[in-house]
Amino acid sequence: MMIDPKFLAMLVCPASRQPLREASAAELQALNAAIGKGGLVNRSGAAVSGPCQGALATKDGAWFYPVQEGIPILLSAEAIAAETFTARGR
Repeated sequence: MMIDPKFLAMLVCPASRQPLREASAAELQALNAAIGKGGLVNRSGAAVSGPCQGALATKDGAWFYPVQEGIPILLSAEAIAAETFTARGR
């Protein structure tokens, strides 16, 4: 996934207003592995069922927003907590 750096610099988390960054390949792999195992939910409690093509993470790495077909889904309810799929949260 490649988001124009100027566009990315304008994006912030809708909940915390933290700047966003592109998720690393390792973060995206961990996220998609957790989705594949099932049981992963977003902030609203809805199950995350399909793999993410990309993701944007908050500066502190606590929340990830899916990117589908090149479009960041920056709805607070769609955010996925890092603690649910990273070693940091286990």
